[in-house]
Amino acid sequence: VQLQASGGGLVQAGDSLRLSCAASGRTLSYYVMGWLRQAPGKEREFVASVLWSGSATTYADSVKGRFTISRDKAKNTVYLQMNGLTPEDTAVYYCAAKWRGSDVYSIWGQGTQVTVSS
Repeated sequence: VQLQASGGGLVQAGDSLRLSCAASGRTLSYYVMGWLRQAPGKEREFVASVLWSGSATTYADSVKGRFTISRDKAKNTVYLQMNGLTPEDTAVYYCAAKWRGSDVYSIWGQGTQVTVSS
């Protein structure tokens, strides 16, 4: 599986952005697709995930109610809709995939920068 993330940019606080992650290669049926982020000087952290073959989603507490992860099977794409952005959301966002039974994301796309100005 190869992942290609896009959609980042510079926005103001309160704005919205939608990130996309296009997947290619083998079937994603047994994968969990996730978005993680890394802010300057901080460790990479989990943002959200979705089970490709189902609808189960998981969110970090910091983004619950503001971010929504979804996937379009026909387009082999995972999205992260981000609303109510704050400067604390500024980070490089990564799309990643892991086997359903794994704790480790083993497949990574390149990051996309999200910068939120106050």
